[in-house]
Amino acid sequence: MQIAIIGAGPAGLAAAYDLTRAGQKVSLFEGAPNVGGLAAGFKAPHWDWSLEKFYHHWFQSDAAMLGLIAELGWSDQVLFPRPYTVIYYKDHFYPFDHMYTNMPAFLLRRFSPIEVVRFGLVGAYLKFVADWRSLEQHTADEWMRRYCGPEVYKTLWRPMLIGKFGEENLGVVNMAWLWARIKARTTRLGTFVGGFQAFMDKLADVVRRQGAEIRLNTAVTGIRKDGGGTISIDAGGTTSRFDVVISTSSPALTARLAPDLPEDYSAKLRSLKSMGAVVLILSLKQRLTPYYWHNLPKDAGFPYLAMVEHTNFIGPEHYGGDHIIYCGDYLDTAHENFTLSKEALVERFLPSLTRFNPAFDRSWLKDSWLWRTNYAQPVPPVNHSKNIPDLRTPVKGLYFASMSQVYPWDRGTNFAVEIGRKVGTMVLEDNR
Repeated sequence: MQIAIIGAGPAGLAAAYDLTRAGQKVSLFEGAPNVGGLAAGFKAPHWDWSLEKFYHHWFQSDAAMLGLIAELGWSDQVLFPRPYTVIYYKDHFYPFDHMYTNMPAFLLRRFSPIEVVRFGLVGAYLKFVADWRSLEQHTADEWMRRYCGPEVYKTLWRPMLIGKFGEENLGVVNMAWLWARIKARTTRLGTFVGGFQAFMDKLADVVRRQGAEIRLNTAVTGIRKDGGGTISIDAGGTTSRFDVVISTSSPALTARLAPDLPEDYSAKLRSLKSMGAVVLILSLKQRLTPYYWHNLPKDAGFPYLAMVEHTNFIGPEHYGGDHIIYCGDYLDTAHENFTLSKEALVERFLPSLTRFNPAFDRSWLKDSWLWRTNYAQPVPPVNHSKNIPDLRTPVKGLYFASMSQVYPWDRGTNFAVEIGRKVGTMVLEDNR
């Protein structure tokens, strides 16, 4: 078969890996100059490692990703350092990433024993229960407020939900989404030697050796049915025909590219809502804090959701001695941060760094980079499982596999690999 895959991110590369290994002819179309999708990185001239444009890491429970890496024989290149996460509470930062040490210490000093017990019981229940379908019938706001209690909810869970989805979606996001985060995630975080871009490039090399063609800087502009039973791809000013097409792009883009999709399926794609992301990366001459991940409540007045000091996770020696921080936020794409210049955002964000370290001075700043995407965090409403479009579209030979379909799991490279391999297997079975 001649198979086209739109998007050379983790899902597209994982599908291509399995399909080429099965002897199929695969062409990947990628609009960017390099593979990786939202997990792609960049590199300053004096860095040894690449840096992710949008902060990424793996969890020890990421079976799909770590399984693929083991299959490729690269497990020795996966690192699991021990970074530290802190939360902001009443003008101070507190370590909050270990269930048996700093988490109970923080809680016991601020809440009643009954509230602490409720917090522990809710966490244990969500960690071990498997029935997410009953949870998706409730909003996370309603469910956590009821079972954790108002004070613990207001301090710990409400800020996270507002930070991720905005106050306008607080009464929208269902509890299955929060269940999945607690169920699947670990406090140990992992990466690949050289950065995520190094992993993506190595995987792309394997896919090429297995016979795939990867067309970079080639954005797809149209997907159309042909009278002969094939599907045409318009890209780079040319038209190519394929037996099968797999789109791993966003739902809205896929709906625009494929006008032959029936209206009910296309409407389902267009109805899937997501938040965009704005990430300003700064390189500093010296360390800002001793911590990695700083969770910041929106009502505390920070101009972003999270400050991530990456070089407290991967040492500055890999970045020419630079100390790297991310200032990241999930926002509606109508927010002005999607249109402001990098220089304007630097001026907006820089003063807040003294709240992490009063000694900070703008003379510490060496360089900055700005990355934005309209499609970063799907928004799952109540009973969202009914909204998920099938991987097999109604157009014969056209498949759609995106991070909007990994629900109830949250977006990330692990589940992108899982859905990519799933759609690859489906293509092989359908065309056996």
